[in-house]
Amino acid sequence: MPPPQVAVTAEPLDTAALVALVGAQGEGAVVTFAGLVRDHNLGRRVEFLEYEAYEPLAVRALERIVDEAKELWPSARLVAHHRIGRLEIGEASIVIAAASPHRADAFAACRYTIERVKQIVPIWKREHFDGGDVWLEGATADPEDAAAREKAYRIACA
Repeated sequence: MPPPQVAVTAEPLDTAALVALVGAQGEGAVVTFAGLVRDHNLGRRVEFLEYEAYEPLAVRALERIVDEAKELWPSARLVAHHRIGRLEIGEASIVIAAASPHRADAFAACRYTIERVKQIVPIWKREHFDGGDVWLEGATADPEDAAAREKAYRIACA
């Protein structure tokens, strides 16, 4: 069974399966973005991350973002999966794949998606480092905020 178009999951993310899902129709371009857990942040050595989400709302937000991208780049096909739970250094926390007959649309749809994820998807990151832990980032924009959506679009098309 193919993976769903959007997902929030505790399972490791399968980039190849997502690329196969969007690129199965012989598209001219497939662009992927994988957000990986890095080993440092703000001058500290990161040990691991934990992600938490309000899953039903997070899935709805991802669906909304994919729909928005389809409106902006009608030829693009898109998938977005975000991981939750404990992630070790080097593991993917998010994978986005976009396919389109033309690379510009695939790149823009992929970039727009990650920008909107950061804005509106209710997923929170807890960073564990030498000497402690701290909650970082989290969606703060109202999904209906046209200015936030426009900002994501400008970044995607820069």
